[in-house]
Amino acid sequence: MNAVNILIGLMPMIGWGLFPVIVGKIGGKPASQIIGTTLGTLILAIIVAVFRGTPIPETKTFIFCLISGACWALAQIITFHVFETMGVSRTMPITTGFQLVGASLWGVFILGNWASTQSKLIGFTAIILIILGVYLTAWSEDRSSASKNGAVRGILLLLVGELGYLGYSAFPQAVHADGFQGFLPQALGMAIVGLIFGLTQTSKTYQPFKAATSYKNIFSGFFFAFAALTYLISAQPSVNGLATGFVLSQTSVIFATIGGIYVLKEKKTKKEMVAVLIGLVLVLVAGSVTAFIK
Repeated sequence: MNAVNILIGLMPMIGWGLFPVIVGKIGGKPASQIIGTTLGTLILAIIVAVFRGTPIPETKTFIFCLISGACWALAQIITFHVFETMGVSRTMPITTGFQLVGASLWGVFILGNWASTQSKLIGFTAIILIILGVYLTAWSEDRSSASKNGAVRGILLLLVGELGYLGYSAFPQAVHADGFQGFLPQALGMAIVGLIFGLTQTSKTYQPFKAATSYKNIFSGFFFAFAALTYLISAQPSVNGLATGFVLSQTSVIFATIGGIYVLKEKKTKKEMVAVLIGLVLVLVAGSVTAFIK
């Protein structure tokens, strides 16, 4: 592995790390955020497909990748809702931790990973550490019932959203889809869900398709698409491979969390800040372990 490959592997960190911060900075309701994000992703996916001359995949692969993108959009709508109550700096480590755990459990129970007893022992220990890290990043000194109820509700919503993120990864794997061929149908699936959700949220008092934030958030969609695209490049065997590429991409949680605190001004006490930093280290280190277990 050379310096260029590592640099490519860290590109998703920039895109996925800044994506939630930019969304938070632009603002808007979840409907505006998902419309803009998915349209931005679709625009970049079309540009990439045209310039690469990427062929349209066969029907089954196209449909599975379309469903994959739809799953991501449904999960992201939930995440945008949680941003409103818990903030980016608390939400992103939790959703990253859940995705790491979800991907690991999927690999064990569906794909047959961690075959040996030793691998299972190491792997499930790592999962426990990830859960501990998630708890620390969500921990708050505010002991009021309103704060506790809000945190519990947010975490439960993110658990539901994890099903969507799992579908985002699992459907292309089920048909062994090539990453670049799957990129455009995934983006199309995202955009379809984004537009449908926007229509369901349209009322006399709120019209997301006329809201400026819906179109400003196209910019945030470019960051998500940039991260997804560079991850596809990084995950290729000739660059970093799937395991290393995945671990490098998850460092985006550092950017997102720190950005939420210092850019979006999400306040933390000194004790909460220490807990966040320890939690981030646990999530990243234990997540790295799960990616490399055979």
